[in-house]
Amino acid sequence: MSTPMFSVGLDVHKDSVTIAVLRNRDPEPMRVDRLPNDHKKLRRYFERLAAEGSVRACYEASGAGYVLQRALADWGFPCELAAPSLMPTRPGEHRKTDRRDAIKIAEYFALLEYKLQRRDELDRRIEALALTPRYKPLVDRIACFRGFKTQAAMVLATELGDLRRFQSPRQLMAYLGLVPGEHSSGDRRRLGTITKAGNARVRHVLVQAAWSYRRRPTVGAPLRRRQEGQDPSVLSHAWKCQHRLYKVFHRLAAKKPKQVAATAVAREMVGFLWAVLKDIDVTALSHSEVSHAA
Repeated sequence: MSTPMFSVGLDVHKDSVTIAVLRNRDPEPMRVDRLPNDHKKLRRYFERLAAEGSVRACYEASGAGYVLQRALADWGFPCELAAPSLMPTRPGEHRKTDRRDAIKIAEYFALLEYKLQRRDELDRRIEALALTPRYKPLVDRIACFRGFKTQAAMVLATELGDLRRFQSPRQLMAYLGLVPGEHSSGDRRRLGTITKAGNARVRHVLVQAAWSYRRRPTVGAPLRRRQEGQDPSVLSHAWKCQHRLYKVFHRLAAKKPKQVAATAVAREMVGFLWAVLKDIDVTALSHSEVSHAA
């Protein structure tokens, strides 16, 4: 039988502490107690809970709560901070009590723990998929570039598919909505912001990766590990990419907002990625995966 997890919501005042205890992911708290703000009594309360399972607490932001949080940390109980203004409320909800606040903090804290566990499980599944014959050749090449670890590389590998259908990097840039929109009439040509057409997930990942090119070109230990055993021509493209995009970022950032510079870097990065991925036959890799599974 697994050890229960107790999520504890704390509504802390100078003279009292309202405590709601949620067991695992139960929809209702197993108990709600109001104790004096006395550290000896509170420590005994938490130690009794810890005797039955693991305990994690969360308190609503306040000066009194911070004092208790430090005490809980000294006693060996993790305690997080909840910002009340960021916690969702139901439309038309106008009743606010210490009991309701403590319960709400415990329910949302338990939900957060579940979401984090679910995220970690999905990350492990993505890491496993990245090692399959269908995705590994794509992921390995993408991960040779700065700013792309396995998760980001898998977004590109799964969302873009076979890049041979794009005859030029310009076509891929347009597909991802990274080219400027145009409003021209007669002899007058006006270029606007990027179109933001196409795949928003890939565009987001590319722009996030682009920010890493604001730093000087280098190959750190994590990137060196990702590049081990890869095609020298791919590594050469990745190194040229660092030098080129570092210059582009700082040239544009000197006269335009840095967000504009990052978007321009993301657009040029597409060209380097297209050059190393365009010769991979994704269809053949899929067939290989099926044969391997059989």
